[in-house]
Amino acid sequence: MEGMALVERAAHLLAQLGFMLLVAKLFGEVFERYLKQSPVLGELVGGMIIGPYALGHLIHIPGMHEPLFAIPHGHTGGIPLSPELWGVAQLAAVLLLFGAGLETDFSLFLRFGLPAFVVAIGGVVFPFAFGVFLTIAFGYADSVMHPSALFMGAVMTATSVGITARVLSELGRLGTPEGVTVLAAAVIDDVLGIIVLAIVTSIVQVGEVEALELGKIAVKAFGFWLILTGILVAIAPTLAKTLRRFKGEGALIGLALALCFLIASLTESVGKLAMIIGAYALGLAFSRTELREDLEHALRPLIHGLVPVFFVAMGMLVNFSAMSHAFWFGVALSIAGIIGKVFGCGLPALTVRFNTLGATRIGIGMMPRGEVALIVAGMGLAYKAINEAEFGVAVMMTFVTTFLAPIALMPLFRNPRSGVREKEAVVRE
Repeated sequence: MEGMALVERAAHLLAQLGFMLLVAKLFGEVFERYLKQSPVLGELVGGMIIGPYALGHLIHIPGMHEPLFAIPHGHTGGIPLSPELWGVAQLAAVLLLFGAGLETDFSLFLRFGLPAFVVAIGGVVFPFAFGVFLTIAFGYADSVMHPSALFMGAVMTATSVGITARVLSELGRLGTPEGVTVLAAAVIDDVLGIIVLAIVTSIVQVGEVEALELGKIAVKAFGFWLILTGILVAIAPTLAKTLRRFKGEGALIGLALALCFLIASLTESVGKLAMIIGAYALGLAFSRTELREDLEHALRPLIHGLVPVFFVAMGMLVNFSAMSHAFWFGVALSIAGIIGKVFGCGLPALTVRFNTLGATRIGIGMMPRGEVALIVAGMGLAYKAINEAEFGVAVMMTFVTTFLAPIALMPLFRNPRSGVREKEAVVRE
């Protein structure tokens, strides 16, 4: 594509985006309506099929010289997409995390804060350890501090509460002690996962580090995230009032996105952290202001229109040839992904007044990885901290855990027995 004129490149990009959205919506519809699964899985599968390692080089648009999704010239590993298409995918990821921050409900901490925190800690520590040590065991890293091991560990810590929330909502069990604990723990998991991602990203910037250096990097990454979030939360009410003064049509969402993009960029350039961390922090800050509902409403069409591009792009990164050599690593990581959350979250739940049934519900409710794991894995591939085989394995683990969680949750929550060891007032939705 290097010899293409600027206008041709723009037309090529528009054709790519149009085709990706078409595939995303078609596959998402099939998975949601007929397979009763998250449309995210459909978008991911659609991306795998049309990606450059599958059928992408066979898809042609009349009048264009290049296949729609051919591997770019000069590709030497990492992201097999053009810079402009990858840029749009990253824009979609930033919007996704900005929206996730806006949807965060701090009131859950007040209702089930302690149980959720205990569950969340187990849901980060155990999966992270599994990811790190399995990466070493299968020969993809030679030490605990190796970037590959750390990134695969970070992928394992993610929790996608959207899948679980939807199942619980359909069953009318969102307001149960287990439901509220899962939702609150997933929010804490997001924060802890962001911190882990910040630390790992900083380590990748300087290469492999000794254990003693890890403390400095952790303090720096956590400190930057904490300061950034603290400042944004503090000034959010003032920002909200300022944005309210603009009366032009679309001014609110336009200015909010301007802030989001600027802060995301500064997080990467100044803090040396992932852009999504800044976007999440701003969403978190605005979630406590009067603008929350207005921003969520204005952002929703953008998310529906652009975020599917991100998930299709993640599917397109799967190199089936490279992944086939790491099949057993993928199987082991998928099993560890299940065990890490079910036991990592379930066992701590037993210590905070839940019985075996309630702890099992919570553990499986925390199991799906979804979009967060894909974002982390995509970043690892972009930084060349993980290779294409490891990325494929991460996608496999994400798919397996996200697919199995709703299937296992349904019968557990249809069981009329209480999940707590002693009678408690049920929290209403």
